[in-house]
Amino acid sequence: MTTLTVTARGQVTFRKKVLQHLGIKPGEKIALDLLPDGRGLIRAARPTGRIQDFFGVLAGKTKKVATIEEMNQAAAEGWAGRVKMGRK
Repeated sequence: MTTLTVTARGQVTFRKKVLQHLGIKPGEKIALDLLPDGRGLIRAARPTGRIQDFFGVLAGKTKKVATIEEMNQAAAEGWAGRVKMGRK
């Protein structure tokens, strides 16, 4: 168990090994869920998003237009594990 000290300003400093265990790097955020029994659950705050927010992100980045057959083929190869990092 790790014990932390609360300062007069209500601040706590996490030890490096605790941050490493949580997978938190400098500049990242921590999420704290307050539980009804007075406990708290601390974890790394990961950004969340919706697929709708991603639509159109590459619009205008290329002049090539893929056919539906090419898109289906690319998806099939990706799911089959034949494509790594966007390359065949």
